[in-house]
Amino acid sequence: MTVSNSNPVSADAERKLPACHNTPNCVSSQASILEKYHYIEPLKLIGDAYVAWKTLKQILEKQDRVVITHETIDTLHAEATSFTFRFVDDFDALLDQRASLIHVRSASRVGHHDFGVNRKRIEKLRKKMRAAGVVE
Repeated sequence: MTVSNSNPVSADAERKLPACHNTPNCVSSQASILEKYHYIEPLKLIGDAYVAWKTLKQILEKQDRVVITHETIDTLHAEATSFTFRFVDDFDALLDQRASLIHVRSASRVGHHDFGVNRKRIEKLRKKMRAAGVVE
């Protein structure tokens, strides 16, 4: 695991993930529900929030071509590199313990369309976390 000193997740009091650009190659649980290309449900936690957070990190660490580049007690940034063209996508997570949620964002750095790759990444993660019994 590589750790960087930069914090891609906003440190302001509102606790927001970076916003999606106007291209359909980003999904975020903090986007407006009216933004059909961008909005995705947050991860709804079951039980202890920090157990779910630890599970999230373990799942990411086991994925090929995914590197966690920054983490704190309740934020995480990872980079996912595509196999063929070596495109890098950014993945951000923010633990909201009070609301029993993990907000997520996955976005391509380049291009316009992502052919649903970022949405599929989040849904695959959700499925694995459900199997682990830590999210609904």
